[in-house]
Amino acid sequence: MAGIFYGVGVGPGDPELMTLKAVRMIRENEVILVPGEEAETSVAYKIALGAVPELSSKKVFPVPMPMTKDRKKLEESHDRAADQVEVYLKEGKNAVFLTLGDPTVYSTFTYIEKRIKKRGYETGIVSGIPSFCAAAACMDVPLTEWSQELHILPALHCIEEERDYPGTVVLMKSGRKIGQVKEWLKKSGRQVVMAENCGMENQRIYRSAEEIPQDAGYYSLIIAKEAEE
Repeated sequence: MAGIFYGVGVGPGDPELMTLKAVRMIRENEVILVPGEEAETSVAYKIALGAVPELSSKKVFPVPMPMTKDRKKLEESHDRAADQVEVYLKEGKNAVFLTLGDPTVYSTFTYIEKRIKKRGYETGIVSGIPSFCAAAACMDVPLTEWSQELHILPALHCIEEERDYPGTVVLMKSGRKIGQVKEWLKKSGRQVVMAENCGMENQRIYRSAEEIPQDAGYYSLIIAKEAEE
């Protein structure tokens, strides 16, 4: 019997926000994988370790993923990751891939999962609390009310299209383009809040576009709501 490849969401940063099922999956399985060059420096690993201390005694395997937009390099890295995962599945072991937030939202797991499925293996997903839900909660901001629309977008997409969206806009992966994002937000007239490193020890909250620093980190999430009339 071949093993099963699981994507397990560890939530946005606070170990207390991990689900009971995520904790159980980590405890019950031998092969744990995390994105990054070194397991111990992976953010997903550090979050999981806070909820599952025994993780430190397991062999955790890093899955290198280059930070690039080069399609060819990305495809190659995803192929290599699938090769790595397949080794464990052939041995009859489940492979548990830890991912920030939820595995279905802008997750590296998705690209590996597609390849594993094509190779004939079974896969599964354990949902985690998405970063935008956690950020809305920590800032005490409702994402939607009544019939309002909710749009979840990579910040770069929103900037490049230069279009507005009704309702609430959540901008993810804002860090690298924060200057351009701030300008778009100021022009939009929206009510803006941003959480940087939500749920982590170095969490920071900003209550307007003007407050957002130019050096905001990679884990910066913005909620921009249409101004109330």
